Amino acid sequence: MALIVGSKKTSTAIKICGITKITQAKAIASLGVDAIGVIGVEKSPRFVSEKDRRILFSEINKYSPALKRVWVIADMNDSQIKNGLEGHGTPSIIQLHGNESQKRCEDLRKRYPEVQWWKAIQISNKLDLKKAHDYESCADALLLDAWSPNELGGTGKRLSLDLINEENFQIPWWLAGGISAEWIPEVLNQVKPFGIDASSRLEQSPGIKNIELVNNLVKAVNHVNSKLSKK
Repeated sequence: MALIVGSKKTSTAIKICGITKITQAKAIASLGVDAIGVIGVEKSPRFVSEKDRRILFSEINKYSPALKRVWVIADMNDSQIKNGLEGHGTPSIIQLHGNESQKRCEDLRKRYPEVQWWKAIQISNKLDLKKAHDYESCADALLLDAWSPNELGGTGKRLSLDLINEENFQIPWWLAGGISAEWIPEVLNQVKPFGIDASSRLEQSPGIKNIELVNNLVKAVNHVNSKLSKK
């Protein structure tokens, strides 16, 4: 399945994750990003309650219908997922950031084809990359994140580009972990992700983004893509 995001899609798609405030979601949407992520993992410092998540998703859908609304969850049970996909303020993409098996991903994707299913994989070595490839048949996209022993994401740690620069995936893949404007030239000159996923390095505190840093990131991605397109 092709992954199409955003009416203002750049050559490299941009997702800003860990959004907690409607005003920030709208400000970030106005910069031309392709997706925003809202965290549904309770132990995360960026966790957003169900009530607030629904309001945020509803408001941003009215403000920017093309913007993809990503609900980031981990090892959530069937009833919780079913509830999250019903009613108002629903996501257009669910990002599975836990220990979900290939079968679990496949089952969810078949049960709820109206949304896209992304699988996040923490990468520390070649074995982890093999694991990521194993999910290509049961997910709409992959998200490669830096490995952490204690956190599922949002650590600001960076994935070694040397580890992934020769990888080719059959479905779209996103690079996460330590994404910021100053790193973009190195990233996009070494690897070719479908998109980049940024969070903690754009924050002034957990869940509160520095809009200037987000804007700088968007400008950096567009600048590097423009230069690369002329080669």
